[in-house]
Amino acid sequence: MHDLDLSKTFKKHSETRENRILEAKKIKENGDRIAGIFCSFAPLEILDAAKINVINLCSTKDENIINSEVDLPKNLCPLIKSSYRSIISGNSDSLPLCDIVIGETTCDGKKKMYELLGELKDMHIMQLPQGTDRSYSYIMWEKEVRLLIETLEEKFNVKITEKELRKTTSVRNKLKDLYGELLELSKLDPPAITGLNAYKILERYKFISDLEEEYNQLEELINQIKKEYNEGKRPINNKAKRILITGCPLSGVLDKILNTIENNNGVVVCFENCEGIKPIRNIIDENSDDIVKSIATQYLNIGCSIMTPNYKRMELLEELVEEFKVDAVIEVLLQTCHPYSVEARAVKKLSTTVGLPYMAIETDYSNSNIGQIRTRIAAFMEIL
Repeated sequence: MHDLDLSKTFKKHSETRENRILEAKKIKENGDRIAGIFCSFAPLEILDAAKINVINLCSTKDENIINSEVDLPKNLCPLIKSSYRSIISGNSDSLPLCDIVIGETTCDGKKKMYELLGELKDMHIMQLPQGTDRSYSYIMWEKEVRLLIETLEEKFNVKITEKELRKTTSVRNKLKDLYGELLELSKLDPPAITGLNAYKILERYKFISDLEEEYNQLEELINQIKKEYNEGKRPINNKAKRILITGCPLSGVLDKILNTIENNNGVVVCFENCEGIKPIRNIIDENSDDIVKSIATQYLNIGCSIMTPNYKRMELLEELVEEFKVDAVIEVLLQTCHPYSVEARAVKKLSTTVGLPYMAIETDYSNSNIGQIRTRIAAFMEIL
C-alpha cells in the first residue's frame, strides 16, 4: 500500500460540505435521486435500498440566523434557525437538489419548522415516539418505517425488497464497524488521532454517495494511522487529558470548543452525540426474521434527549467513560435547546457519581462569546 499524506487526507475530510455539494450535483446530472435529511433517526438503509442518495440539510452558518427571525422566534435553537434561513433564502445549495425531504418529529422547534419547509418542498414527516418505555412505541415506529417504504415506492416507482434491505443493511453495518475501528484509535494511550480529525471523518457518515469508495478510503486511512503509530509517531502528548464531549451537534462550534480543548493540553477521545458514536453503534441484525422490524428497533434505540425517560443515553455515557478512560466530561448546549439543557442535570449527576469533573458550555454559532468560552475551557483544563 502506498504511503498517504495524512495532513492532506484530513484536509479532504474537513471539506465535507463543499465536496458533498459537488458530489450531489454530479448525482443529479446522472439522473439519480437525493433525499434531504436532518437527523440520525432517518433510516439510511431504507434510502439505500431505494437507490436514493442522502444529503444533510443542517446549516451551521451564523449569518443565516438573524434573517430567519422574520418567521422564527429569537429564542429558538441556532441550528434550526440557520438551517431554515439557509433553505428559504436560496443560500442552500442542497435543497434544490433534493427530490424529497424527510423529517422526524424530534424537538418541537424542528417539527414546526418542517411545516414551513413543506411550503417549499415535498416533505415526508416520520412521527417519532417520544419514549421507548411503552411496548407500543416500537410498534408505532415500525409502522412509520413501513409507511416511509410505501411512500418512497409510490413516489419514485421503485420496489424496496427484503433482499435489498438485507444487502444495504449489511453494507451499512460493515461501514459502521470500520467507523468503530476509527474510534478505537482514540482508546490508545496516547490516542493515535486528534478529536478534531476524528470528528471531521465522522461527519461524513450521513453525506456518503458511494459507500464502497468511502469504505476503501477509510480503511486505507486507518491502516496508515496505525502504521505511523506503530512506528512511534505520536500526534498527541501522552499527558494530554482525555475528554468526552456530549450534548448537541458540534459542527457550528468546532473552533471555539474543540480546538480550544486540544490547544490546552486536552484531546477529545469520544463524542457522545448524534454526529458521533451513537449512530455508529446502531448495528442492525441483517439476518433477523423481519428486517424492517430490526431496522425500526435499532433506530428507536438511539438515546436522543428528546426521549423521556432517556435511560439509553445515560447507560451509553457510563459505558463510554469506562471504555475511553475519560478524565473529564464537557457538555455542549446550543442556546434554547431545551431537551439537552434540562437533561444536563442528569449528565452532571452521572459524571459526579463516576468521579469525573464536568463542565457545561452553552453557546450559539456566533463568535460574540468566543473569548469567554476559551477562557472557561482553558481554566477547566488547567485544574485537571
